[in-house]
Amino acid sequence: MATLKEGDIAPNFTAQDQSGKSVTLSDFRGKKVILYFYPKDNTPGCTTEACSFRDNYQSLVKDGFEVLGVSTDSVASHQKFIAKHSLPFTLLADENKQIVEAYGVWGEKNMYGKKYMGIARTTFVIDEKGHITHIIKKVDTKNASEQVRSLYQ
Repeated sequence: MATLKEGDIAPNFTAQDQSGKSVTLSDFRGKKVILYFYPKDNTPGCTTEACSFRDNYQSLVKDGFEVLGVSTDSVASHQKFIAKHSLPFTLLADENKQIVEAYGVWGEKNMYGKKYMGIARTTFVIDEKGHITHIIKKVDTKNASEQVRSLYQ
């Protein structure tokens, strides 16, 4: 598992978005990228987090940010999630877990005493040159976009 830190160059990747189109991180050079990892489409915390980015999307774009959400769900699952909640940004399907492993967010979790493998909810902010400027490990799902915005005030 990778241990990335602020200042590192963000690992490049290519993945399918909700339309099945290939998206490569390096395509976003010149923009600030909010790369957020979340456990599962249409679960309460993940929906709350996605809606925080949705509700503030226009102001984030105005400030030069692009929002990319990543989970291990399928393209079809992402399509339904976007349609149900009117999400205006890209969701990437990482079914083979290459991206979550490259970013070090895939690992053992524990819920109600049961251990399982999953995504640790984490947000990476990447600058225009591809460097990680911030890593948010304690994501406030209700205020996820405000958490990112507060880093720049």
